[in-house]
Amino acid sequence: MVLRWGICSAGKISHDFTVALKTLSPEHHQVVAVAARDLKRAQEFAQKHNIARAHGSYEDLAKDQEIDVVYVGSIHPHHLSLGVLFMNAGKNILCEKPLAMNLREVKELIATAKHNDVFLMEAVWTRFFPASMEISRLLSQNEIGEVKVVRADFGVNLMNTPRSVQKEMGGGALLDIGIYCLQFVLMVYNGEKPESVQATGFCLDTGVDEGMIITLKFSGHRMAVCTCTIAAVLPNEALIVGTKGTVKIPRHMWCPTSLIVNGVESHYPLPEPELPLNFMNSTGMRYEAEEVRRCLLQGLKESSRMSHADSALLAEIMDEARRQVGVVYSQDSQ
Repeated sequence: MVLRWGICSAGKISHDFTVALKTLSPEHHQVVAVAARDLKRAQEFAQKHNIARAHGSYEDLAKDQEIDVVYVGSIHPHHLSLGVLFMNAGKNILCEKPLAMNLREVKELIATAKHNDVFLMEAVWTRFFPASMEISRLLSQNEIGEVKVVRADFGVNLMNTPRSVQKEMGGGALLDIGIYCLQFVLMVYNGEKPESVQATGFCLDTGVDEGMIITLKFSGHRMAVCTCTIAAVLPNEALIVGTKGTVKIPRHMWCPTSLIVNGVESHYPLPEPELPLNFMNSTGMRYEAEEVRRCLLQGLKESSRMSHADSALLAEIMDEARRQVGVVYSQDSQ
């Protein structure tokens, strides 16, 4: 089965996702259409990526009968409206992270998916990397004993990136990059809800969070600490400490290509891109695309590895962390 993709939004992340799809077999994945609010941008994107159809509106993409699944690569304040648009048109959805601005919006997207009997997955690409799959295997086989502490940090300087600092664009460290640290913790702890969430941080003048430290307490004396900032570069590592050993992602924990297990390093190289990428290791988005195809072939409406419940818990924790730090978006009062 060829999975026919429609690309929603002709921005940087959509470019990288389309490049990542080219590393997979054309008998399995094809991009057949792209849409942007500006037809010229869509046409330029289509020309660059050799895509047959360019649409000048998202409504036209929703009406396109030759699409099986839509990749939503817009900024996150638009995820709810676009997700509802496409799912009401009967389209399956892979939506960029965060799935929506808050838990209320995430629940609405999940309900819309169920109402229309379509597939919906939050594009937490990290979970599908070979290195992440190996972490899950190690944990399931008790290779490092009982996990007691998880640490994850993600910090890059995005202070001059409007999307990252402006509230109306969904800016702030947590929703943009801190989400990777939280999802990692929840992956390690198998989607278990923490007993407590404690967050501290700073807000910019624009009202979004410059940085946060979130401490999570889980049952059975297990803990996690997540640190994120858009004001400085952190080591960007993750560490899982068990009673019998450790697993470390040495760098770029959100797009891992190596692991150090009890001091022994293993590498998981990615395929080379045909075109220059905007973001590091973006060909790794191929793995989430493969998961979408696997699920659709099996008639599934969600992925067990990044389930609707996983997305809801992630949003719930981020809502609570934001509440404690004082980050309020317009979507929170609706």
